[in-house]
Amino acid sequence: MTDDTSTSTTSSGTGAPRAGRILPVTDLSLVVLVGATGSGKSTFGRRHFKATEVISSDFCRGLVADDENDQSASRDAFDVLHYIAGKRLAAGRRTVVDATNVQSDSRKQLIELARAHDVLPIAIVLDVPEEVCAARNALRADRAGLPRRVIQRHQRELRRSLRHLEREGFRKVHVLRGVAEIEAAEIVTEKRYNDLSHLTGPFDIIGDIHGCALELEALLGKLGYVDGAHPEGRTAVFVGDLVDRGPDTPGVLRRVMAMVAAGTALCVPGNHENKLGRYLKGRGVQHTHGLAETVEQLERESDEFRTQVREFVDGLVSHYVLDGGKLVVCHAGLPEKYHGRTSGRVRSHALYGDTTGETDEFGLPVRYPWAEDYRGKAAVVYGHTPVPTASWLNNTICLDTGAVFGGKLTALRWPERELVDVPAERVWYEPAKPLRTEAPGGHDGRPLDLSDVHGRRVVETRHAGRVAVREENAAAALEVMSRFAVDPRLLPYLPPTMAPTATSRRDAYLEHPAEAFASYARDGVARVVCEEKHMGSRAVALVCRDAAVARERFGVEEGPTGSLYTRTGRPFFGDASTTEEILARLRAAVTDAGLWEELDTDWLLLDAELMPWSLKASGLLRTQYAAVGAASGAVFPGALAALEAATARGVDADALLASQRERAADAAAFTDAYRRYCWPTEGLEGVRLAPFQILAVRGRSLAALAHDEQLALIDRMVEHDQSGLLQTTRRLYVDTGDESSVRAGVDWWLEMTSRGGEGMVVKPLTALVRNDQGRLVQPGIKCRGWEYLRIIYGPEYTRPENLEKLRDRSLGHKRSLATREYALGLEALDRLAEGEPLWRVHEAVFAVLALESEPVDPRL
Repeated sequence: MTDDTSTSTTSSGTGAPRAGRILPVTDLSLVVLVGATGSGKSTFGRRHFKATEVISSDFCRGLVADDENDQSASRDAFDVLHYIAGKRLAAGRRTVVDATNVQSDSRKQLIELARAHDVLPIAIVLDVPEEVCAARNALRADRAGLPRRVIQRHQRELRRSLRHLEREGFRKVHVLRGVAEIEAAEIVTEKRYNDLSHLTGPFDIIGDIHGCALELEALLGKLGYVDGAHPEGRTAVFVGDLVDRGPDTPGVLRRVMAMVAAGTALCVPGNHENKLGRYLKGRGVQHTHGLAETVEQLERESDEFRTQVREFVDGLVSHYVLDGGKLVVCHAGLPEKYHGRTSGRVRSHALYGDTTGETDEFGLPVRYPWAEDYRGKAAVVYGHTPVPTASWLNNTICLDTGAVFGGKLTALRWPERELVDVPAERVWYEPAKPLRTEAPGGHDGRPLDLSDVHGRRVVETRHAGRVAVREENAAAALEVMSRFAVDPRLLPYLPPTMAPTATSRRDAYLEHPAEAFASYARDGVARVVCEEKHMGSRAVALVCRDAAVARERFGVEEGPTGSLYTRTGRPFFGDASTTEEILARLRAAVTDAGLWEELDTDWLLLDAELMPWSLKASGLLRTQYAAVGAASGAVFPGALAALEAATARGVDADALLASQRERAADAAAFTDAYRRYCWPTEGLEGVRLAPFQILAVRGRSLAALAHDEQLALIDRMVEHDQSGLLQTTRRLYVDTGDESSVRAGVDWWLEMTSRGGEGMVVKPLTALVRNDQGRLVQPGIKCRGWEYLRIIYGPEYTRPENLEKLRDRSLGHKRSLATREYALGLEALDRLAEGEPLWRVHEAVFAVLALESEPVDPRL
């Protein structure tokens, strides 16, 4: 089987040197230069490889001893050399070792290093006469005194080594004899056989066929192939196990071999091809697991066809890296560390997978669930383990849907990620055990693993680049997520924090909408929407059409049909029945409004406000706000009565009385302010939900949908709500460049807040806006009412001296936090809509929660 693991030796023999020897060297390999001191290894390395690729033992000796010729430092020097080489190989970089390497023990360590990193060890031998080596050393000041016996010993050890290099484990051995041949040699970089990353498709990846020729032809036809070729130039990719068990293995082989030969298909081997190949080479193998049927069918074919099959199987490569590294195709699955690597270990995993060492009740090996732990960027498409239905698990998908066992033959269209299948004609072979009910590892793997969130993290986002999460903030988020959050499978998004408008310099105002309009105008936003801020708490609602959708898409077991949680991921209600009742009312409104069909979805994610505020903040109200109100109510009447009596007696207390009356009025206004956000509820009686954005539906994020279109969809939901739960969000559209429109926006805010309203949020009408510097514009700016801010800054914040102090508040960090959280939220929605594994969605969600632990003024 071709897999960069076969050995080859090139040598000029003992005759005249050949000019211009071509030495193929694999792009990812450990190249070991072998030769006596003075043979020209360093010169050869500098001539043919990048300076950064070559690691010299002399250089490492100088690093540890300040003397490249200090032989007493050799042990430490080679420790350094092996360490650097290991780091380069782990990073996927070709590495050249410049040392004598004439002793088998030193080469053994390098071969073990190559194997540890699953790369090819390649030896390049420079065989130069002793006289040449001696003359070169004599010309070097640091080697002039080198005893001749050292060179002679190197030459003897080299002679003993030459015939054993392949047996030691070198996959390629190039022997260059004499100065002329060395100087004329040319290194040619070869790509690994498994690296087809330059092929971008589109691809149709087909699961295990097992001799089901009729099903294969039906599937190719359904995919649009005509006589093995696709009119749009698509390429078929077969994941192996073409043979055994089924009725027509020769027919399958003819079709696949012809397509591969014509360049319309690629194929990787399965374990069944590997076994068949050994049989065709005359090796002793047991005729089990369907091989007997294949042997019988092939015996009816010609010798020529059997030879073609043997050569085809022998030429298959264990796995392919495709589409710029975004896609890996193999038979039994492959962890990320093996992608594009070349070793017997990689080939074995690609063919057979890994097992736990246990056997199940059917006597079959228990396979290690590698896909549960997969966190790679490339999608891995494989087969090998039959499942009833192909489904994504941590960016991996198993396409073996048991065609030969009476299931179906499945293909994945890439990059569309669409599944296409045809049913089996019949049960061709009875399985040893029933098909699993789901892919290995469950529906979607573990949502989050400690290794995903431990320490400092950097999340790549498509809208704001890299967003960093500090280690201490990650620890705080882990505490919340693990102890208080809803089921993480039902937590696909957390909303960002929102920055307030720039501090106003207008008399008596700390926040004023004119600053919000001006800010967006400076960013080039011509139209904004002003949305009423409700007197409630931010809420996210995940609504599934039914429990089956929740189970199939989000992997939850019986019971929940979605979730309702706070902006920190905590459930609003302690009992599941209340949550389910709200979800049922939402579901009914969506159904009656016809949005399931219009949006072509069976689930949707809503951003909303849940009212009253006291529903979530009852503890805060009792311990802080109500306590202040009660204290002021108890103290001020008596204090004012005493001051009034004193004034009546002629005591000069007018100024103090006026001051206390003002303080009492502020305290009363404070009490009135928070009481507006509190009202009694009984069950869901009195509870209101005001949705204002549909964040995502099946297959797409709606975060970029203009807000007027969003609110039109929401209005239809509210209109069709028969329960009284849903409440509309009042809005006003403002042209930031029109003075009269801006004035109307300010007046609207003044009228709303004068009646006790909380304020409004100003948003760009077209979502996802960037300024002229290409940076994301704030998705929303909150402008809170004059009386509402008493709750935030205290009863007496309106006094001129207090306002002046508050105007020094710093908004930079809050704005930065809002933008970063917004980008992370967008990333989570994109990953969710694209069907990425849940851990990838949670990577962004968790980062939002972690950023909430950053020190920032909570009043902003």
